[in-house]
Amino acid sequence: MSDSYYTIASASEGIYKEKGSKFLGFAYPIQSEEEIKIHINKLKSAHHNSRHFCYAFVLKPDYSHYRGSDDGEPSGTAGAPILGQINSKELTNTLVVVARYFGGTKLGVSGLINAYRTAAQEALNATQIIEKTIDSHYTLRFTYEQTGDVMRILGDNEVKIDNQTFDMDCLIEFSVRKNETKRINDQLEKISTSGLKFIKTE
Repeated sequence: MSDSYYTIASASEGIYKEKGSKFLGFAYPIQSEEEIKIHINKLKSAHHNSRHFCYAFVLKPDYSHYRGSDDGEPSGTAGAPILGQINSKELTNTLVVVARYFGGTKLGVSGLINAYRTAAQEALNATQIIEKTIDSHYTLRFTYEQTGDVMRILGDNEVKIDNQTFDMDCLIEFSVRKNETKRINDQLEKISTSGLKFIKTE
């Protein structure tokens, strides 16, 4: 099972023009649906003369939560082609909004599909696609005498330490790539003669 996913590194913009109409594309990295409303409301304030704010998003590391909106455009002409561009790049935790300024000439169904698809494509092409790992989070409790062995194992495996406390009883909170969990757990168990507790927290 894959323990990584692709998303975009930062917000970006793109533009497509056709027969006097302008289609402004905006791409955003997101973590929740609440962020979608915030971004769209900001765009509506900044582009109050735009007639439509069509969008699509994909969320979750398994790409399982997604939706597209035509925002008043003919059904299937905006949300679906925008979503298609996100999917074509295999992205998640990504929102793309396209704001349309009508130029006076109707583009027809095929023209609208092409315009929204291209504006979304331009916005996504303007940012960097990055790979992120799916991490598990653990709390490790151990005795002070075990510190050297624990730190060696975590260091050898390049584990990300989030928090640590060293006293008579020691604690380390760390994150590890999901597919590496069993291997690191096995190594820690080998030094677990007493006092070491390996607890998954998330």
